[in-house]
This record gives sequence, structure tokens and C-alpha cells, in this order.
Amino acid sequence: MKVCFDTFGCRLNRAEALAQEAGFLARGWTATETHADADLVVVRGCSVTSRAQRDCEKLVEHLREKYPNKRVVVTGCMREKRNEALLRDLSLDEIPTRTARAYLKVQDGCSGSCTFCIVPQFRGRSTSVAFEKALDTAKRFIDAGYREIVLTGCNLAMYHSDGRRIAELADAVASLDAACRVRVGSVEPTAPASDLVDAMAANSNICRYLHLPIQSGSNMVLSAMRRPYSVKTVETLVGKALEKMPLLAVGCDLMAGFPGESDLDMLATTTLFRRIPISRAHVFPYSERPGTAAAMLPGALPREIRHERAHELAELADAERSRYAKKMVGREVEIVVEDEESVAGWTGEYLWCRAQNEQTARFRAKRRERVKMRVVKAEGHMLIGG
Repeated sequence: MKVCFDTFGCRLNRAEALAQEAGFLARGWTATETHADADLVVVRGCSVTSRAQRDCEKLVEHLREKYPNKRVVVTGCMREKRNEALLRDLSLDEIPTRTARAYLKVQDGCSGSCTFCIVPQFRGRSTSVAFEKALDTAKRFIDAGYREIVLTGCNLAMYHSDGRRIAELADAVASLDAACRVRVGSVEPTAPASDLVDAMAANSNICRYLHLPIQSGSNMVLSAMRRPYSVKTVETLVGKALEKMPLLAVGCDLMAGFPGESDLDMLATTTLFRRIPISRAHVFPYSERPGTAAAMLPGALPREIRHERAHELAELADAERSRYAKKMVGREVEIVVEDEESVAGWTGEYLWCRAQNEQTARFRAKRRERVKMRVVKAEGHMLIGG
């Protein structure tokens, strides 16, 4: 029997898909990349934006029309009840082995009430993997040869197990093996993120990349979104982080065109780029999600304005990312190798780096190995090391 996975969306979806794939392989299934060969297709959907959901729905419709006799399971943040029992019966204790980096799911769901978000309707309230179980899985990833573990979840700021939160977990995983680095996924700019900054500063093998789902630089918009922080909170957190780690890379999520967002609100967001150094941004236009409070708010902006603002923010983010990359020239960085031929991978700061063409033979690095390079130049966002 053969299974094919199509995964949309975030690292959490990817982590779950990899775990389920490993479960199928343990039961004697074979993984395939093509729908035609598969006996079962698992589509792990995303509903964060209308476009993501539409793309997923189109794929599912195509699969069921073209292969009416195949089993197609839709799960993730756009699930269907039919056929899901097949996935629930899987053992998820097997360790995935085909990726360069390990994805460790430690939290699921969200107990927040953000007005724009549909995800809690699919994933429910926040739940956390037990601290010791998470550590045990991390050990197994290390034993399997992984040299980077990515801690992922739906809302990592809500991780909680026996009084310990995401900072304590990141610290504990980092302490397992100095040869394995730890990358922490997106964390809301609340108190757990401040504690995480301390853990990052105390552990050299926790990647110097802090991703914050800021969403907006306007307090009015954040309030309308029901986000649990203010712009001042973000600035204070980033200031603390940069004081402890001056070369820290700061990433963020930004939503453009939320209902009622004025020109001044948009200006507040662009101004935020000038007050705090953002090296990577995921920008997307607001889209109505039926069943959310935001879908009923007055002041909906025309779609063209939403997309124009998203484009403006994306261009600004692109320029800031290139500027940050140039700061790394002359400095030593470390990658976990994903592409052996070009000796390339992600730095701890989440920049793609490859060896100079004439230097690849010198490194002779295998996939998953940690390799240090000195950056000789930056080509846009990409670093060239030697």
C-alpha cells in the first residue's frame, strides 16, 4: 500500500504530516510523491487565509474527480470527519528520518480569542505535550542523527506542562546535546517570549532567531484583533532581546488591511520597521473567515487596498532582510546542511547560506551536519560562505 501527503501551511502541519508518514511506514506502507501511485492521499489543509483554504479545496476537488476510487483524507486546519479514523489509529511514536531538520510538535490548539482566527475551531483549546515526553522525543531525534530540532506548535506561548513553559522546554532540549541546535517556532510577544529570550541568551545552541506574530504596529488594530499585547510590549521585548544578543534576527507575521485599519494605522506598522530591526516577515492581506468575529466588523477595506498594503509591507520587509544579510558579511555563521552538493542550509539566524562554488570540496559535508563558514558576501537574502 502506498500513501501520498500534500501538506499546506505552517511547521505544525509539516510536523504532523512527517509523524503520520513515519507511522504509515512502520505499518509497512510505502511513501510516494505522486497521486497516481497512491492508495491513500492525505491532504493536511490550512485555513489561516482564504487563499490557503481555496488552494486546498481545489486540490481535494481535483483528486476526488480524477481518482474517484482513491481514499482522500482531509485533516489539519481544514479537516473532514470521514476517513479520519484511519489516521487516529496510527502510532505516532516513530521518528521521521527523511528531513534534514527534526520537527518536534510540543503544543496544539489555542485558547485565545483573536477576532480574525478560525484555527481554534479546527484544533480546539490549547493542549501541551508532557515535558518529559517532549524531552524523550528530542533525545530520539538526536539519536537518529538530527542536528537541529525545531520546536513547533499552534501557539507556543501557551505551552504549559507541570508549571514549565516554552522557555524551560527550550533550555532543557538545548541541554541534551551541545552538538544539536534548537530552533523555536513563532511565539506571541507576551511573558513566555521574554523568558524565552533569557533561555536563548543562556544557550549558544538555541538559534538566534526570534519569530513574533506581531500582526500590526497599531494599538487600535491590535485591540480590534483582541491580541494580548501592545506595540510597547513588542518594542520592550525586542529591545531586551537585542541588548542580550545584538545580532539576533527578528522575524514577524504581519496582516494588512484588517477591518477599520486607517492610513495612520498602516503608517504605524511601516514605522515599526524603522524602530525595531525585522529581518524576516511573513506578510499577508486580511481575509474574512466565516464564523469569526472579525468577519462581522464594520469598516471592511476593498480587497485591492488590502493587497496594496500587503505588497508595500512585503517590499519593505524584503529590503530589511537584505540589509540584515549584509550585516553578516565577514562574520562566522553555522548551517545545518540540507543540500550536500552546494553545502547549503539555514543559518541559526534563518538566512540561507551556501558555500562558494570553489569551496564545496573543502567542506565535504553530509546532510544534517553542522558546518561553520565565514560569510564572504550577500546576494540579496542569501549568504555565500567560504
